Amino acid sequence: MPSIFDKFHLGPNGLKNRLVMAPMTRSRAVSHDPDDDTVLYYAQRASAGLIITEGTPISEEGRGYAYTPGIYSAAQVEGWRRVTDAVHDRGGAIFCQLWHVGRQSHVSLQPGGRLPVSSAAVAANVEVWGFDANGNAISVPASVPRPLETGEIARVVAGIVAAAGNAMEAGFDGVEIHAANGYLFEQFINGALNTRTDRYGGSVENRLRFVLEALDAITQAIGELRTGIRVAPFGRFGDMHSYPDEEATWLAVAEAFSKRTLAYVHLSDQETLGAEAIPAGFVDKFRAHYSGNLILAGGFEKQTAQAALDAGRAELIAIGRPFIANPDLVERYRNDWPVETPDRALFYTGGKRGYVDYLPYQAS
Repeated sequence: MPSIFDKFHLGPNGLKNRLVMAPMTRSRAVSHDPDDDTVLYYAQRASAGLIITEGTPISEEGRGYAYTPGIYSAAQVEGWRRVTDAVHDRGGAIFCQLWHVGRQSHVSLQPGGRLPVSSAAVAANVEVWGFDANGNAISVPASVPRPLETGEIARVVAGIVAAAGNAMEAGFDGVEIHAANGYLFEQFINGALNTRTDRYGGSVENRLRFVLEALDAITQAIGELRTGIRVAPFGRFGDMHSYPDEEATWLAVAEAFSKRTLAYVHLSDQETLGAEAIPAGFVDKFRAHYSGNLILAGGFEKQTAQAALDAGRAELIAIGRPFIANPDLVERYRNDWPVETPDRALFYTGGKRGYVDYLPYQAS
């Protein structure tokens, strides 16, 4: 059986272990550009086999939270290049998670104060980190979105392809499409929210059309083996609701992905986010319908990560919050050193505290 500490070949990328640092929003980029602290934060954690960045907006329209670093401007590309150089200098690999939040946004975050976009004109019952009239970041209810017109889908696809190209220019080893957590792509996949009557709504095939068009356009632009995608079957985060053909939809997703030679599919269980867990047995069903590399995420620690590999349920295991307080998490696992608990109150507060001030293990 493979160990979580074994090397792994992910397409053209050689990973030094099978532990992945999961994407985690930190809202530290006050200018919306990666800065010195961004570089330090990721460099500190480069012992992970693979780092997947925080959600990185593909455009101003795609932004849903204040102070998240984008990948759509020359300054952002240059900032991210400093990050990738630092990670590579330490022998790490790093993918950029491409993010369009859709309706999980607020007019204060949108260019010109316009409405966010989605599959339907239904507001998400969530709070986002927007701005008040004085430009101060505050928690605000998500705005009512407008439905994307059929002809606009190509524009959004072009935007995410451009962002993928920017990521390659910035030196990333690949990209991950964020199609989980109730963001734009899942707003089309979800049969309860998506009530469209055009070719992007109704049947399972139609509801998957948008994400597959984007996926195919990106793989054509940068290569299949540099492209991954994250989904959250049965996810309820972001005010997503159940619908009659939900299992059939996600198995169709698995089959569609299996027809492509991707770097990986990243399967996220949202129980640690306070949502419902993926139903028992479904991950194995997904695995049976998808033949490529699979990353599993959802509250793993050392023992459970190894158990998942032992059971053949995945090739790689993603771990999130423990990497926040333990930049040397892989070494702590390898040596059975204590693992610290991050301070949740500092997850999104800005500044260095709770971001780059966690130290590697030091024996007393």
